[in-house]
This record gives sequence, structure tokens and C-alpha cells, in this order.
Amino acid sequence: MKVRIGGDASIEEAEAIAQAMANHAETDVEVFVGDDDEPAATSEADLSPIEDDLGPTEREELLREQIEDIELGGPEKYKERLDDQGKLFVRDRLELWFGEDGLAFEDGKFAAFDADDRLPADGLLTGAADFEGRDVHFMANDFTVKAGSMAARGCEKFLRMQQRALKTGKPVLYLMDSSGGRIDKQTEFFANREGIGKYYYNHSRLSGRVPQICVLYGPCIAGAAYTPVFADFTIMVEGMSAMAIASPRMVEMVTGEEIDMQDLGGARMHTTESGSADLVARDEQHARQLVSQLVQYLPDNADEKPPRANPKPPKRSPEGIDSVIPQEPNKGYDIRDLIERVVDRDSFFELQPEYGPEIVTGFAHLDGRSVGIIANQPAERAGAIFPDSAEKAAQFAWKCDAYNVPLLYLCDTPGFMAGSQVEKEAILEKGKKMIYATSEATVPKQSVVVRKAYGAGIYAMSGPAYDPESTIALPSGEIGIMGPEAAINAVYANKLADVDDEEERKEMEQRLREEYREDIDVRRMASEVVIDEIIPPSTLREELTNRFSFYEDVEKDRPSKKHGTVL
Repeated sequence: MKVRIGGDASIEEAEAIAQAMANHAETDVEVFVGDDDEPAATSEADLSPIEDDLGPTEREELLREQIEDIELGGPEKYKERLDDQGKLFVRDRLELWFGEDGLAFEDGKFAAFDADDRLPADGLLTGAADFEGRDVHFMANDFTVKAGSMAARGCEKFLRMQQRALKTGKPVLYLMDSSGGRIDKQTEFFANREGIGKYYYNHSRLSGRVPQICVLYGPCIAGAAYTPVFADFTIMVEGMSAMAIASPRMVEMVTGEEIDMQDLGGARMHTTESGSADLVARDEQHARQLVSQLVQYLPDNADEKPPRANPKPPKRSPEGIDSVIPQEPNKGYDIRDLIERVVDRDSFFELQPEYGPEIVTGFAHLDGRSVGIIANQPAERAGAIFPDSAEKAAQFAWKCDAYNVPLLYLCDTPGFMAGSQVEKEAILEKGKKMIYATSEATVPKQSVVVRKAYGAGIYAMSGPAYDPESTIALPSGEIGIMGPEAAINAVYANKLADVDDEEERKEMEQRLREEYREDIDVRRMASEVVIDEIIPPSTLREELTNRFSFYEDVEKDRPSKKHGTVL
């Protein structure tokens, strides 16, 4: 508000008028004296609450006491056991994750308030919070209340949180520490239409809609173990968390097998053998750190693109890329050495590093843009694709496509592994899933033939037939049905067997090998326009940056259908 007063007024009078009018009108005031263009005094309105003699009543004080009691959680003896287990009390855990001011609100604090037993919040906390600048829904079990077990009221809270996430399109954090369903109360929630089974229906509905991230802090048994496997990303804490369809005691009762919890379903087992978890955290703080890194690459939901980061140069110079790749096609090397020369410094966030290690999967930033990397690993079994690594790649590609993360394939593989053992392990079935996920992805894709691209490996790694925006190659690249050794044995075995002189046979093998290598050399593929371009290795980062930028908004349509039948 602007006010003009007589020209003979003093500065003191102008200030008094400004203050009085600001308080009365509850708005900022500028006071001008006479014809002055500049205000002689200004005053900001005091909008603080008006003090009076009213305050909280006994009714409010009682409520606050009840809330304080609920927030104490279960019996003190159970809280003391948490220290021995290296675990935080659930409300301290929430403070670790969200800070003192990051918790936006909590729902259902009074759940089971009138129960015969004391069951604070029914052992399950739900609400919304700020995590690394992102709005998220959360749930967290209170292990001091009936070992974090689930019952009717907590179940209702869980379902509401999931259903609200479907509406808001915001990510969900599951901080799991639950022994499963409360068996003595099962008739209240187990098979109900809106009971615990609805968890997994909602998980399925949320899948691909918003990122679902789960951290395990204890043994999650039976029904509780399905939440982590339904989540998009699961982190287990070393020596603390486990998940299994049944407890060791139940396993022994049913099968006679004696086994401890960690061997049955511990973090190392699930990150190396089952593939049901992505990463192992050292402790609670490390688990939070891993999730804070993970969310940097993901959007809030499937309608958005991933956030952009500040571009950084790579950790090592791209000039050394060609030196990283051995001249010999069969010599191993670590594909991560190539990756760190392409992506932004310290941005590669690898997932499932110990499961199916013949393929490396992870997120990275490329000139600040989120990309998902699927790369063959020649340091592990020559980079051949085994059932576990095929499944790992398929699931990662599927998740990247769901959340609009472009895909970068780095191909250096002799193809899918052969043999009776891998057939028993469903190499065809799991290889099919990898090819399907690659085929169905509608995000921008770039395929790089780094070295070997033999057999169906070129298909699984999004070769020319799989609708990549580009297939480019380095000069070390080779594309063929099989490698030289296998091809010569398959085509010329009889002819070579007819040559008695050993020296002559070796010379013939060498000549045939060189002829075959010329046939599969990537320059031949480029000459026939099978691939788009052969590039100097030192330009790979720049080339990929330009191509992902150009094709950022590419549109791809899937055929009209309900859904595929492969996954």
C-alpha cells in the first residue's frame, strides 16, 4: 500500500504512520511525504499470531500424551535387543532417512489404539516424506511390536499408502523388517478382499507406474518376503536381513533339511544365486546412501523423464578406449574399464554385480543424461551369455524401459552358452526373455559392437534387427554366426582331417581362419550397411552423447495388443 502525507510531516511522523497502517491493514506500507518520488518510510505488516490468553486444553494435552506413548513403540526390552542386532528403532530409522524436518506427515498412528494388547500403530508406520528433494510415500515396520508382524489395521494402512501412490504418481519406499502375518489374527486379514493378499495386487498395479524401492532390515518370511521381490529394486543389509518363503524351522519340519537363516535366504545368497536382490549394504547408513544414489537416475513415475545431472568429464580419458580392448578376440578384459572412459566421472551405479556376472548392468550419466547400460563382460567366462545373466539383462532392460531410461548396449560376446547344464537351467527360455525385453523397449537404444558379436548375442544386445536408433562399431568389431575356431571346425573339419601333414594342416587352418575373419570383420558389415558406422574408439563418448541427444524424443509404437506372452 502506498500513502502520501503532507509535505511538512517529519520522518518520525512518516514512520509512525507507516507502522500503524501496516498493522491495521495487515499489509506492507510505503509513506511518501509531499511530492517526493521516494518513500520516506516503509513498514512491513506484523502477521504473527495475535497473542491472547487461550492455549492448549487438557483435551489436547491428553492427545499429545497418547501420541508420545505411541511413538515410543513396543516394550523397552525389545528396543534394547535392536542394539545387539545393529538395528535402529524404526522412528530413529525414519529420522536417518528423512532428517528432523523431512517427514511430511504420518497416517494411522492410532491404528489398533483400542486393542486389548498394546500395539502402537499396529507395528507399521506409513506416510509421506521428502527424500533427497523427492516426495515419496513410505512404509516401515516397527520390529518392537510383535516382531513387525502384519495384522488387520497395519494391513489397511499399507493398502491405503499403495493406493494413494497410484493416484499421486510418486515413488514408494518399503523399509521392511517383518516376521510375516500375525497368525493368531489371520481370519481378520489373510484372505480378505482388502487383506494382505491385496498387497501384491497393488504391487503389480504399481509396477512400472512408480519406482518401488525396498530395503530389508531383518528376516522377512513368507508373505513379508513378497514385497521385496515385487519391488523394482531391493537392497539387503549384510548379516542383518534375509528373506525366504519359510523359516529354517519350517523348512526342517517340511523337508528335513537343517539350514540357518543366512544360508537359506541371506543377503549374499540372494545377490549371488537367486538374483532376488540388487545390492548388499554394509549397515543402515550405507543402505540409505545406496538408495540416494539410485534415485538420481529415475523419474518419479512413468509419465516423466529421468532428472538431468550436471555433466562431468569421464574419470579416464576416452583416448585410451582402444588400448583397453585387447587385439586378441579371445583375451579377457574388464568392460568397466571401457565404461569409465565413456560415462560421466563416478556416475556408474552397478546393480547385481555378483549375479550373472557375464553381463554388467547399471545406471550412469552420459553428459548428465541418465542411461541404462547392458554390457557383456569378457572378464567372466569370455562374456558368454548364461541363463542367469540373460535373466538379469532382461529384467534391467524392462525396468529402464518402464521408467524412460535410454539403453546403451556394449556388445562383446561369443553368444549364448551351450551345453546340457545350461539347457537344464533354461538358457532358451531366459535367452528368449532377454531378446523379448530388448525388442519391446521403446526408449532410445544405442548398440555398440565393441569386439565379438557372435551368434544370437548380436540379437540379445540390440543389434541392427532390434530397432536401435543406431548400431555403431569400433574397429575391433566382428559380427558372425560363430567365431573363427568354431566355424572352421564346423565347415572344414572333414577337409582338414584329410590333410596328413601336420604342418600343412596348421597352415591351412591359419589361412581359413584369416579368410573367415575377413568375412566377419566389421568393415564388411559397414560396407554392406548392416551397421550404421565404424568410429574411432576415442570418439565413442562424443558419438553416444550426440546420438542420445538427437534421438531423445524418438517415438516408437508397439503393435495393438493386450500384452505379450513372454514375460
